[in-house]
Amino acid sequence: GDTAWMLTSSALVLMMTLPGLALFYGGLVRTKNILSVLMQCMMSAGLMGLLWIIAGYSLSFGEGNAFIGDLSMIMLNGITPDSVSGTIPTYVFVIFQGMFAIITPALMLGAFAERMRFSAYLIFITVWLFLVYIPLAHMVWGGGWIGESGALDFAGGLVVHMSSGFSALVACLILGPRLGYGREQMHPNNLPFTMIGAALLWVGWFGFNAGSELAADSTAGLAFLTTQTAAASAVFFWAAIEWIHRGKPTQLGAATGAVAGLVAITPACAFVGPGGAIWIGLGASVFCYFFVTVVKPKMGYDDSLDVFGVHGIGGAWGALATALFLAPWAMDDGVSQGAQLWIQLQSV
Repeated sequence: GDTAWMLTSSALVLMMTLPGLALFYGGLVRTKNILSVLMQCMMSAGLMGLLWIIAGYSLSFGEGNAFIGDLSMIMLNGITPDSVSGTIPTYVFVIFQGMFAIITPALMLGAFAERMRFSAYLIFITVWLFLVYIPLAHMVWGGGWIGESGALDFAGGLVVHMSSGFSALVACLILGPRLGYGREQMHPNNLPFTMIGAALLWVGWFGFNAGSELAADSTAGLAFLTTQTAAASAVFFWAAIEWIHRGKPTQLGAATGAVAGLVAITPACAFVGPGGAIWIGLGASVFCYFFVTVVKPKMGYDDSLDVFGVHGIGGAWGALATALFLAPWAMDDGVSQGAQLWIQLQSV
């Protein structure tokens, strides 16, 4: 049963990139750039999927040191169909983690959409995988210092969302704004695409979060429940905030709110109850909406599709909220809620 669930979860996480993220981002750019965004998502699946098998998995989950793994499992050397990780075949664990390595670089493209050459994009995500994602995956999940310090990141608030969100901000600052930014209208070309993409992301997120338990058990059930609850909370409260602030809720706002809630619950989904998930969704709506509608225009940076505002800020909020709403049964012995909050702050 565990193996069946993890195979399903792996497929759900891939669906988040193709077609979920591709449609979500593709609908938000201008018509002339939609094929570019679709191709970037497709090639993230191809290139990152290849690099993960060659060396990415070994550097992330090899023994190594406190900061990065080793090359003992290059090309999955030493792993056979009989190898197990917990209750599932190691090959299944490899592919599940590989889907995370595929979607994380693809998330960044929304920040510099419409202004990076395809060849530069491929070089960028290759270098980024090895310099940013792999060390973080090892430090949090592979036995490195962040995980060993007691930081809680169940499904990737730090490894996936903060890493892509803050990297995306730096990338768009380095590249500078799009030609005509602030002077020309740059409306989304197809909001139905964006809604369909957001819906696929929402469904795929159950594999992303509940699958991170690596088993079909009660903790996976809790992660499934809190994931749904936080997303529902964020959709409702984002729409309410938008209604109050701008006079009416929008479909784009609801889709963005859903993603913000899903991002924020990612690190916390197995450590909080449904009440905590509601508060996390509410917080994601407030903080992400503020950064998207107030901070970005005031600072003037061109984060095309609000990757930093949603993933960077949502991931940071989720990491801190993990401690703020930590359920009593999820606390480590001898670690108070305040001490856990300090650990979470250090991890951020």
